[in-house]
Amino acid sequence: MVTIISPLDLTFGALADPIRRAILATLTEGEATVGELARPFRVSRPAISKHLRVLERAGLVRRARDGRISRCALDATPMRDAADWVERYRRFWDGQLASLSRYLDRESTPPSPEQNS
Repeated sequence: MVTIISPLDLTFGALADPIRRAILATLTEGEATVGELARPFRVSRPAISKHLRVLERAGLVRRARDGRISRCALDATPMRDAADWVERYRRFWDGQLASLSRYLDRESTPPSPEQNS
């Protein structure tokens, strides 16, 4: 059986880890070296490199070598598809909750005198 992983799956998989989300948050402020990205975490440099590979595979981070130094930059483009996917379900749930609210309002309103006769 062949498993095909969609770009959306890669994006959500990359965003599922708190260290990777923190790395992306750091990169919103601009480019950073791998060392700068690793500094706040109590994990090994190889572990940070693995996190960066996941982010790169998802298309969220671009890494460029400058001699011995790797510079990383955020590419938030794949997050647009994720945001669109989430938005579709937000609209769905907004509609469901609005329907529930209307139902509860009808049920909690006492019957009018005409309805009692």
